[in-house]
Amino acid sequence: MQSRVAAKGWKLHGALAAMALAVLAAPHLITAAPLDMLDTPLALTDPAEEAGQNFPGSAFFFAQGAFDPVPGAQAAQSPHVMSLAKVRAAPAMAFRGLTALDSYRALNCLTSAIYYEAGNEPEDGQRGVAQVVLNRTRNPLWPNSVCGVVYQGSERTDDRCQFTFSCDGSMARTPDIRAWGHARRIAEQALSGLVYRPAGLATHYHTLAVRPPWASTLQPVAVIGAHIFYRNTGFNGTPAAFHIAYAGRETQSGPTRRIWQAKPLLPVDAFTVPYNGPSSPGQEAPAVPSRPMDDLPQSTIRPEYRNSGRPLV
Repeated sequence: MQSRVAAKGWKLHGALAAMALAVLAAPHLITAAPLDMLDTPLALTDPAEEAGQNFPGSAFFFAQGAFDPVPGAQAAQSPHVMSLAKVRAAPAMAFRGLTALDSYRALNCLTSAIYYEAGNEPEDGQRGVAQVVLNRTRNPLWPNSVCGVVYQGSERTDDRCQFTFSCDGSMARTPDIRAWGHARRIAEQALSGLVYRPAGLATHYHTLAVRPPWASTLQPVAVIGAHIFYRNTGFNGTPAAFHIAYAGRETQSGPTRRIWQAKPLLPVDAFTVPYNGPSSPGQEAPAVPSRPMDDLPQSTIRPEYRNSGRPLV
C-alpha cells in the first residue's frame, strides 16, 4: 500500500515537472518581472532554440533535471506545490494601515492582484501571489506599500508593468463575486500576518505558459499552481534583505495614470469653427479654437477587452 502511495506521489510530481517544462516563448506576457530586466535585453540564449541544435524534444533534453525536487527541500503538504529548493519562510508581520482608508486600499489592491493573477487557481497559487506582493513590500528594491507594489509600472503604455493585469485591460472585466470574495479572504489573512511558507522569499514568478529570459538569472523556489516562483540571488535573496517595516501609508487605490507621448502644440487659429452668436451688422463673427479629435489620447485597451461591460443584445 505504501509503495502505491509513493508511486502516485512521484507521478504527481512528474506531472507538475512536465508542466513546468512546457514553457513557451511569449513577447510580453511576463508576470512580476523587474522593470530593469524588461528594458535591458539579456544575452542569454536557450541552446534548444539555437539553429542546428533544435530537434523534437530538445527543450526537454536541455532542461532535463532543471526542475527536479531538491533533496532536503521542504516537503510540500499540497498536491499543487512542488518544492525546488530549500526555502526560508518570509518574516511574519501584520500589514496595518495608518488609517481605515489605508487599510481598505491595501486590502483592495492585494485582492486585485490575487484575483486577476491567480483567480482561477487553487488556494495555494493564490497564497503564493499574495506572498510575493508582501515580500516585495518589505524589500528596498520595491515600493514600501502594497498598492505601490501591485501597480508599479501601470502608467506605462508598453505592457511592461510589474503585474500585467494592471495595464493590459484585464481590469475592464467585472469580477466574479464569489471568486473575488475568496481572493479577499486570502488577502485579509496575508495582511494579518499569515505567512505562506512554500513561497519562501520569492519576489518573482511567471506562468507555465511563458519562458522569460530573466528567469535563468534567479533561483527557482517552487512550482505552485500555474506559476513558477523565484527568489533573488545574493544578499537580496536572504532574510536580511526583507527588513523594511511596512509604512502603513497607501497613496493610491488603482493603476497610475498612463503616461502619454508629448505632442507638439498647435497654433490657436489652426483649427477654428465659426461663432454663431449674435453680432453687429457688418461685423465679422469671431472664430473659436477647436481641438482636433485626433489630438486626444488613443485607447490602449486591447481589442478583445473593449466591449467588456456592454449589455448583450
